[in-house]
Amino acid sequence: MSDWCGWPVVDDATSWENAQQILTNAELSDGLPLVPPTRRRLEAMGAGVSGRAESHGMMPPMFGDITPDAVAYQCVIAGCRPPELPVVLAAAKAILEPDFNLLGIATTTGTACVALCVHGPIARKLGINAGTNCLGPGNRANASIGRALQLCIRNIGGARAETGDMATMGQPGKYTFCFAERSDGPFPTLTARRGLGADASAITVMGISGTAEVLPGDGEGATPEAILSPIVEGMRAGIVMSSVHRKNERGEQVFLLPLEMAEKIARHDGWDLLRVQRYMFDQGQGIARSADAIHPILTGGAGYKMTYLPIWGGGSETVTRAI
Repeated sequence: MSDWCGWPVVDDATSWENAQQILTNAELSDGLPLVPPTRRRLEAMGAGVSGRAESHGMMPPMFGDITPDAVAYQCVIAGCRPPELPVVLAAAKAILEPDFNLLGIATTTGTACVALCVHGPIARKLGINAGTNCLGPGNRANASIGRALQLCIRNIGGARAETGDMATMGQPGKYTFCFAERSDGPFPTLTARRGLGADASAITVMGISGTAEVLPGDGEGATPEAILSPIVEGMRAGIVMSSVHRKNERGEQVFLLPLEMAEKIARHDGWDLLRVQRYMFDQGQGIARSADAIHPILTGGAGYKMTYLPIWGGGSETVTRAI
């Protein structure tokens, strides 16, 4: 048995059970079954990528070296396909941004995890789900890409339980958390708002504390105020729950908005994205540092259920990068 970036490479003839034990013994397992990292799979994953041994930075908390080959290994064992490597590599590089605060997210005793949103043509090409159950099971690309990023944090960054990762309880999002943004809604996409173009291939990483389902104030939400007010109340509650209310500064807010709700809002005269953000900022009494720091992201299937993604109270900025 040889190695790859210091990790084991198993022979094609190795049984599934033995491969799992080898990876578990090497402390590479997140607890779920892993795809055996054979030389053939690893070479196929990294084929066509230049500078495969080039360092793209050191990943907290134990500061392992981010190289394309190291990320390719995590992609293989997570079940990714070769075209998905650039997405995971871009996300792994993005979470090294100082303002993202990966060190805090990875080592907190809280429930913080990294959520990954994929935008534009790359998301559609790879089949990343932006429809029904986009945060749930059933889509290999969502599950594998999100898992590969989490394995980077664990196996390259060293965030293992009681070593770097000190979470009191953790959360299921630390296995995988990946979804796509829809580009067919009435509001500008997140990539457009950030100057990358309305339908750019990109990724956004977010350090979040969990998810919370939010319903409109009058069932299906007849007015923009009825749709948005419960989200505002959830953000205010999240600030109290995370003890952010004890801090002088405020950061960003993120929530996921289904197409049906976005269209209901936009049907009312004057309710564009800027008015949505301004209404929420004014109603929320300091829920974010500014109105444009409130980020609705259009995703999901039919229905009027929204999802609040509270940014980790320890402090983290979302990061968007083109692919």
